Amino acid sequence: MIKSTYLLFVVPAMLFLSSCGITSRVTKPPAGPAPAKMNNAIESGVASWYGPNFHGKMTANGEIYDMNTLTAAHRTLPFNTFVRVENIDNNKSVVVRVNDRGPFKDNRIIDLSRKAAREIEMIGPGTANVQLFLVEGSVEEGKDLKTSTFTVQLGSYEEKERAHKVSREIDGSRIEEFKLNNGQRVYRVFYGIFTDKDEAQKEQRRLERNGYNGYVKQLENS
Repeated sequence: MIKSTYLLFVVPAMLFLSSCGITSRVTKPPAGPAPAKMNNAIESGVASWYGPNFHGKMTANGEIYDMNTLTAAHRTLPFNTFVRVENIDNNKSVVVRVNDRGPFKDNRIIDLSRKAAREIEMIGPGTANVQLFLVEGSVEEGKDLKTSTFTVQLGSYEEKERAHKVSREIDGSRIEEFKLNNGQRVYRVFYGIFTDKDEAQKEQRRLERNGYNGYVKQLENS
């Protein structure tokens, strides 16, 4: 009788304490950013990285680029969006914050800081096949975050040195290399990254008054 009574009290008590322990572990908030919803990628393609040549320079959102932080450049996602970048070649991933615009070359979809590139082991190869996942929000919300982006094209040149000569005359300009369908390479001079087309047109008119003709071009969003 004593043994039966003991079991009646002890077993329920053990179950109660065990369940309390489980509840405590589940409700403890995770450290760091919330994990991404990994149902579907919002984008996939090639990632590249940029480092020493840009370290200390101003990013598109006005910050100073630090290659030793977990940041990235994206063409369309709003600044301060957090995305998880997964290297599909080795399944390594890293969460980065968007604070710059780019890349504008080939099929590359994101430019990682050196630290972020090291996290997913793509420093050596220079590029990696990746998928992007929105850290907070659904896939549909991630697609809605994308906005139209514009730049001012100031010229397209067959000679690289000529493009550099024009770019040196215009503070804030950049040069991008393009390969045409016939295999020919050209070097185009661009100025600025804008999410407001009117602002891009305003800058285009200012440059024209200073003797540099150009036109506003919408950048590809995919």
